[in-house]
Amino acid sequence: MTPAREQFATRLAERVLAYRWPVILTTLILVAVASSGIALMEFSANYRIFFDEDNPQLLALEELENTYGKNENLAFLIVPDDGDATSESALSAAIWLTESAWQTPYSRRVDSLANFQYTTADGDDLYVRDLVDPQELDRTELRSQVRAIALSDPRIASSILALDGGVSVVNVTVELPEEGLLEAVAEVAEFARSVAAEAEERFPDIDLRIVGTVMVNQTFVEASIDSQMVFLPASLLLMAPVLGVLTRGWAGVVATGMVIVFSILASMGLGAWVGLPFSPPVSPAPTIVLMIVVANCVHLLVALQQGLRAGHSRREAIAESIGLNLHPVFLASLTTALGFLSMNFSEVPPYRHLGNFVAFGIAISFILSVTFLPAVLSLLPVRAPKDRRRRGPTMSRLADFVLSYRKALFWGWLVIVPILALGIPRNELNDVLVHFFDESVEFRQDTDFMDERLSGNTLLEYSLHASVEGGVTDPLFLAEVSKFAGWYREQPPVRHVAVITDTFRQLNKSMHGDDPDAYRIPESQELAAQYLLLYEISLPQGLDLNNQIDSSRSSTRISVSAETLSSKEILELNARAEAWLDKNAPHVTGVNSTGPAALFAYIGQRNIRAMLVGTMVVLLAISGILLFALRSLRLGLVSIVPNLVPAVLGFGVWGMTVGQVGLSLSVVVAMTVGIVVDDTVHFLSKYRRARREYGQGPEEAVRYAFDTAGRALFTTTVVLVAGFLIFVFSPFVPTAQVGVLTAMIIGFALIADLTLLPALLTAVDRGSGDRVPPASSRNT
Repeated sequence: MTPAREQFATRLAERVLAYRWPVILTTLILVAVASSGIALMEFSANYRIFFDEDNPQLLALEELENTYGKNENLAFLIVPDDGDATSESALSAAIWLTESAWQTPYSRRVDSLANFQYTTADGDDLYVRDLVDPQELDRTELRSQVRAIALSDPRIASSILALDGGVSVVNVTVELPEEGLLEAVAEVAEFARSVAAEAEERFPDIDLRIVGTVMVNQTFVEASIDSQMVFLPASLLLMAPVLGVLTRGWAGVVATGMVIVFSILASMGLGAWVGLPFSPPVSPAPTIVLMIVVANCVHLLVALQQGLRAGHSRREAIAESIGLNLHPVFLASLTTALGFLSMNFSEVPPYRHLGNFVAFGIAISFILSVTFLPAVLSLLPVRAPKDRRRRGPTMSRLADFVLSYRKALFWGWLVIVPILALGIPRNELNDVLVHFFDESVEFRQDTDFMDERLSGNTLLEYSLHASVEGGVTDPLFLAEVSKFAGWYREQPPVRHVAVITDTFRQLNKSMHGDDPDAYRIPESQELAAQYLLLYEISLPQGLDLNNQIDSSRSSTRISVSAETLSSKEILELNARAEAWLDKNAPHVTGVNSTGPAALFAYIGQRNIRAMLVGTMVVLLAISGILLFALRSLRLGLVSIVPNLVPAVLGFGVWGMTVGQVGLSLSVVVAMTVGIVVDDTVHFLSKYRRARREYGQGPEEAVRYAFDTAGRALFTTTVVLVAGFLIFVFSPFVPTAQVGVLTAMIIGFALIADLTLLPALLTAVDRGSGDRVPPASSRNT
């Protein structure tokens, strides 16, 4: 360090040790104040948290809901053991579930095979009744008639009843309140599970599965709780023995543990104070903060042990540790915080929140590591470990190997990096909402079952507008709507299309004596309007057509259900649909295309573009900081290489093995670039110290860096890799994927810093050190 920096670090250490009790007391008070914000923290459990309020697809979805009503739902899948959903037992279960489902909190509509409104006519009189008559379930011929009608009606087949007749659905539409959404979701989910359990007791030959957006939101909550039950305990169990082996005593473990707990509490509290909500994507934040704390403390503890081993008193060793590490730990914390803050470029609010929570934790961790930690260590019985001489020879041998084969290592990197980089283009953007949950999660199993047997997990919504009020009954408009639905039904992945023209066709058929040849759109607008009026006044309460036609009768809704599609496939399918409408539907004057699937398909592309900008900004910022801090253009430029290469290798391997990236992985580069810089900063700071303060040549400076920083770099990398790999146990798949890819990149970063960086340094930094101090001052 420069004399000014060294003097500042020394004065700071002396002040902290001189006023250790006030430092500890002040820390306790400030942490208590900061962490009190946790009581104000809000938990977001809606899948819409992934979108900004001004997201165009979200606005389109809200417009559609304002027109036709909200579409939040839960669905009971009735799966009879005998494979016949129209058997007496299965239909009895459908009737009982339909009646019970009306008691669901916040319910406004229930649709099932039991209460499907079937039309017949007698002359000019239209009759609308439930498809299933509870009094005639024992009649085989009537059950066969129900099955035949259901499988031949496009409004039922593959939506309410599976095409093979083996599964039926009771769908409950709910209107959840804006306030208290978390509690409302839990209430509905709990009610649904209790009803399903009772149904399985009443009908032992029936299996019940529950899906729907309400269950998506509730599973988000449960996944977050399950993750926290694993992350923090597992991380603490991992970190304690690592620190114990490193410090060979309980003092370092206890002191670091206090810094961990205080940093996590204060970061969560500060985040809540500024209004950051907690959500499933944010759940890794406490564990990430824990790992950053350990990484900071390890460097200070290693230097402390080296000082004690050299014969210094505890106070002198602590002061020397602060003097040696204040600057690199500050730089590492700053660059890591910038990496996480760059997540604010993301189009996805939860990942912005995650970045800010962790940035708070990093800042708090740095402050506590250079104030509270040394103050506490000065009070604990820290002793010098036995000098077993394991570290020195090991790191010396590694340094000798790297220096002896630096050219071969350099050329090896030059070959490996381009090869693995070829895997990057193989990564395809893909975000499927229900696939956010691991296959071990019951909800994921149920939705996969629905995808295989019924309508599928992809839902696209369209609102088609006629040119005039009341135009929804115009036969020309209805004909184009019907052709659009027909076009969609011809697309291979599409399972079901809900469209109002099927109802008009059925009404026309019924009003013509149920003549099959009359299954067509009414010939005139007046006739269509008359049929619609007769039908609507015959419908029971709660089963109107407001979910398909707007109040002004100028627009209609089409809901397209398809098998699970990738984001790319959804975008292509939607683009073809809009192109078809533009070319073939002149009477459709406006189109609003949206739906949950479209929301996630479009956000991926925008988020990638946004994070590319964020990554470039943080790379430039970190490079500028390193250039300024190292006071060397050569070292600053050299430092960029080992910080970029790990991400290239990580995404290359990911492309060759997995090949799909989603919202969570799009922020990994920006997040990890700040983390991997840490090793580079500590290695270069020790290298620069040897060059400038001790006047050593490049090779000797590299050996000095290995000897003084190598052990800490290896330890922090093990901690970080192991910590991120804990995320693999998360039931929330995006979190698990972030853990695997981040661990991989951090591992590559250590290899690059210990092999590629020394080769680059010895190649480009051939000038002499700035000064050579007297021999007496050359110590570590």
